[in-house]
Amino acid sequence: LRLHGRPGHAAVFMAAHASVFVWEEERIQEEELQRSMNDMKWLEEIKSQTEGNEDLQGKEQPWEMVTDKKHFKLWQHPITGTQLYQYRVFGTYTDVIPRQFFNVQLDTEYRKKWDALVIKLEVIERDVVSGSEVLHWVTHFPYPVYSRDYVYVWRYSVDRENNRMVLVSCAVEHLSVPESPERSCESQMVIHPHKSFDENGFDYLLTYSDNPQTVFPPCVSWMVSSGMPDFLEKLHMATLKAKNMEIKDYISAKPLEMSSEAKASAQPSELKNEGGCSPAQIEYA
Repeated sequence: LRLHGRPGHAAVFMAAHASVFVWEEERIQEEELQRSMNDMKWLEEIKSQTEGNEDLQGKEQPWEMVTDKKHFKLWQHPITGTQLYQYRVFGTYTDVIPRQFFNVQLDTEYRKKWDALVIKLEVIERDVVSGSEVLHWVTHFPYPVYSRDYVYVWRYSVDRENNRMVLVSCAVEHLSVPESPERSCESQMVIHPHKSFDENGFDYLLTYSDNPQTVFPPCVSWMVSSGMPDFLEKLHMATLKAKNMEIKDYISAKPLEMSSEAKASAQPSELKNEGGCSPAQIEYA
């Protein structure tokens, strides 16, 4: 299971003998962050589809809603050329502030305390130019899904002008971690406060894809019915508890915010498949 399609993948492989991780090729670019933020517009598109206001004849298979609750909606979409799915979750919380919800996701030390499934989670390397980090994450999953070993690069950004925050993660290879066939995933979390970063209430859109690495088809049902909802509820509860804890404020510590040039150059979601962490670029062995 490999992730292909990021520019310069061959250069990374060739650099292996020099024991160098090539940040120029593997860091998450500002354009990728902006494209993820633009995915909030997807909600309007899917609303148009579900209300029957758009002719879907001749188009790709649409997103299928599989969970519809008051504060939690989940869709799935087949990844072309595979039997796997990409998922999107739209949710709303009104009892926690966006800043804390964002910080809790980024604080790896706190994650080890509130997520009992974590076996190992550590930052391997950090890019001083963009703030991107490479992480090694080993996590346990309930049967029938196997425990997983992930190596991925992530980057976050804050768009104060449009009142949004984004965290993008994408699988990579790193020389400090032994080769594993299981490392392939991608996710984008976009948070849109109802008012400000420091007032209760926000919407979020999580886009996620992964290979569960199991021969049991029911694992897909488990991911939809239990896995993802359970994780998000644990994240919510951890955010509530963090009110009385000292969690690092990543928004204030952010070295670089999204530039106006990146916002202007990034296009809407039709460019999603050009570079970056698109599911269409995942090759499954």
